[in-house]
Amino acid sequence: MAEQRSKWQNFLDGVKSVLYGMAGHDMARFALKTRGSMEHLFILVTMGDLLGIPILPPYYSLRLLPYVVPQIATWKRRMLRERDLTDALA
Repeated sequence: MAEQRSKWQNFLDGVKSVLYGMAGHDMARFALKTRGSMEHLFILVTMGDLLGIPILPPYYSLRLLPYVVPQIATWKRRMLRERDLTDALA
């Protein structure tokens, strides 16, 4: 009885995974990509003077500094890395 229930549960888990892959995976990847782009744009607007792009007055940047400190290193790396045509396709 328990073995039959386990097989049925495994079958249902497989069906759930297939349905998620067909319907939700692309949306989830797009949402994460959009969120990452928005975060990097926000950091560019607030901390752009680190790259020589003064957009906001330093007062507001300093007020937001504690919230963006953990992300500054990866943001700088992403903004300053070389890109080519194949990066835009991915």
